[in-house]
Amino acid sequence: MIKGAGEISTSGPLQPTVYDYGAGEISTSGPLQPAGLVYETATIDCLNFLCHHGNNTSTIKVIFKDVPAGFACPKDLSVDLMSTINYPSIAVLNLARNQIRTINRTLTNVAGDGAATYSLTIEAPNESGADEGEKDGVYIVYMGAATANGSSKNEHAQLLSSVLKRRKNALVHSYEHGISGFTARLSAAEAQSIAKNPGVVSVFPDPVYHLHTTRSWDFLKYGTDVKIDLSPNSDSNLSSRGYDVIIGILDTGIWPESKSFSDKDMDPIPSSWKGTCVEARDFNSSNCNRKIIGARSYNGPGDDDDGLVNTPRDMNGHGTHVASTAAGIMVPGASYHGLASGTAKGGSLGSRIAVYRICTPNGCAGSSILAAFSDAIKDGVDILSLSLGSPASRISDFKEDPIAIGAFHAVENGITVVCSAGNDGPSEKTVSNGAPWILTVAATTIDRRFESNVVFDKNKVIKGEAINFANIGKSPVHPLIYAKSAKKAGADARDARNCNPDSMDGKKIKGKIVICDNDEDINSYYKMNEVRNLEGIGAVLVSDKTNGDASDFDEFPMTVIRSKDAVEIFAYLNSTKNPVATILPTTVVSQYKPAPAIAYFSSRGPSSISRNILKAKPPDIAAPGSNILAAWTASDGEVTDEGREIPKFKIMSGTSMSCPHVSGMAAVLKSHYPSWSPSAIKSAIMTTASQINNMKAPITTELGAIATAYDYGAGEMSTNRALQPGLVYETTAIDYLYFLCYHGYNISTIKVISKDVPAGFACPKESEVNMISNINYPSIAVFNLTGKHSRNITRTLTNVAGDGTTTYSLTIEAPIGLTVTVRPTSLQFTKNGQRLSYHIIFTPTVSSLQKDMFGSITWRTKKFNVRTPFVASSR
Repeated sequence: MIKGAGEISTSGPLQPTVYDYGAGEISTSGPLQPAGLVYETATIDCLNFLCHHGNNTSTIKVIFKDVPAGFACPKDLSVDLMSTINYPSIAVLNLARNQIRTINRTLTNVAGDGAATYSLTIEAPNESGADEGEKDGVYIVYMGAATANGSSKNEHAQLLSSVLKRRKNALVHSYEHGISGFTARLSAAEAQSIAKNPGVVSVFPDPVYHLHTTRSWDFLKYGTDVKIDLSPNSDSNLSSRGYDVIIGILDTGIWPESKSFSDKDMDPIPSSWKGTCVEARDFNSSNCNRKIIGARSYNGPGDDDDGLVNTPRDMNGHGTHVASTAAGIMVPGASYHGLASGTAKGGSLGSRIAVYRICTPNGCAGSSILAAFSDAIKDGVDILSLSLGSPASRISDFKEDPIAIGAFHAVENGITVVCSAGNDGPSEKTVSNGAPWILTVAATTIDRRFESNVVFDKNKVIKGEAINFANIGKSPVHPLIYAKSAKKAGADARDARNCNPDSMDGKKIKGKIVICDNDEDINSYYKMNEVRNLEGIGAVLVSDKTNGDASDFDEFPMTVIRSKDAVEIFAYLNSTKNPVATILPTTVVSQYKPAPAIAYFSSRGPSSISRNILKAKPPDIAAPGSNILAAWTASDGEVTDEGREIPKFKIMSGTSMSCPHVSGMAAVLKSHYPSWSPSAIKSAIMTTASQINNMKAPITTELGAIATAYDYGAGEMSTNRALQPGLVYETTAIDYLYFLCYHGYNISTIKVISKDVPAGFACPKESEVNMISNINYPSIAVFNLTGKHSRNITRTLTNVAGDGTTTYSLTIEAPIGLTVTVRPTSLQFTKNGQRLSYHIIFTPTVSSLQKDMFGSITWRTKKFNVRTPFVASSR
């Protein structure tokens, strides 16, 4: 609303921003005299926008009629480069601390001839922890590491006391275990004042994160189940040692009645466990057992006002699915309505589960995430698994990211933190949870497909991929129509052929199978609902992006075919007056090849926050995340409105599903090597990964291109080789402190953040981001490599293969245009725990690297292969 002639406001207490009103309220007179200047967004701008958005030149030439001759998408494509199109507003996202981004704009004079000089006014926010642009609301006050006593504990108590004196209901959460700080309802002035306190690292609005499934909360009821093949071939992880490993699941809660969480024959709860099993209206302490040994729940700041019950019980299904993937017991006869039948099992069958319900239908509040991290540190978990994060467009600096903050302090306390990389692929720089102390997981497909084929003409068959249980007959007798041919009068043809809402004539759709395009990557369920609402009897979606990820259309006959296969069916449509078809119900194809492949939705690297850590496409490792079968929220005998039994197992896709695969493997490693640090566990998983599919060929992306480290990090996780890595990279506390230095933090801030700063530690005088390449990480990224100047990198390996002399030889895979020299060329270890360093020199042989280059360094024996991927770039 507009307050008289004053500022625009919202209906609530917060002042609006460009996220609310764009450039502002429209003026009826201003556009007639537009300040004398206009921004001309030319055709070429629109074309480049499509390029940066992930469309290729061939697709763009189909979309646009005005593509200039010789036009091609730029070589350097990134969603960040959308900022450079000549638009009347500017959005610069993924801007890291101390990073500079240059944006150009061009103005056209429309004021007529004659000289005119324009002066410049800039309104910019300040640099305090809480910007002046921030408004009243809920803020997280982060005060670094918690200490048992000392100044940080006193400052925490004093600040909290001062807040509560002014407003009794201000406090949302207080963090005292591992993490120091609190979340409170504050005015903008209070937030700015608190941010100036020397014991405060940052003050920022409480963010809301989201689950990393390919289906939103609204669509989870349609959920797809993905087969899980996580466990090692042996059952060695069922040893008594495995029973002492505790996996903390930060998610939507748990359905304790699922058979996956039975504690039959399990040993007593380990003495290291210090947590609790909270009670709620629908959750009793008896719901915990020797498998689910703890459960807590956290409502977000607004959840109580919305009447949401604060309970560990999973009313969504996501948390149950994730928990059973990581540590569910073996359940024979599991299936999703008869599909993917077999034995369901988690990655670490003997591990215990601690549940931290942080997500509600309103999302996953950052304040709840930090509270769960703080409690988990106190409770004594060994592994933390988070299948959630921020969208790629809103990734924050580490000190304003609750997951990065919580993970840092968890790792400080010896806890391995595993996170999903996000579902914003296949565009570059979309990976979330990219902090180097997090083990970040990409998603791949598995060797099982759900086929729902299209039969047309005289029983010709095109293979489709989907889950549907409809039965409209095997013979092609149903009228077939291309959605574009059913365009409603006045509708846009592009909208119609994509089956977008309100674009098709219901009279032409009724009783027909409809072919829909997917140019705009609109959720397929919207297309399904549109066709169904117009009384179409089925739909065929043409899309290359969802290959390997079967959408679940339940009782509606719908499937997805590839564009190359669609050519034949379009030719048939154009050759007959009365085209007919049918869609067959789903069947399962096992041992599908090639597999694995990168899932189309999986977020890609490099990290937009810190490129000099090879947090690739997704960052560290890849694991199965497409069409995974795991436990669901259902009780015995429960049925749907249609009378079908609600499945106790369900198929889902997303990096949400790949994350617990790695969490389970991390627990297996922890059970075998209890003294290993989180970085040793991470290294073992990364350096033993595979880059080869089941056809003995390189793993590819969803469109068939050879995958790189930006797609899968070190590669596909191996559940066998990780148990015997031979050597590991120990990323020490000092490495992480130097990382913070190189990232731009000063020594005063670092001493507040970390409890492990040694006496006399200081940041190097010439700290800069390129030095991040030297922290002892299991992968290497060298950016800003220009001219023929060399870059020297050092790595240190620790022997974990036992005593005795072992000599490792060197293999280097380097691309043309880059010379990689390693000294020494062999490493000889004589005892367990011994550390040896080697040095790498990267030297371009050309003046400028035209693209990012990928390769690897591998140390080999007859028994071990310790592979380290690298990327080099002039960017």
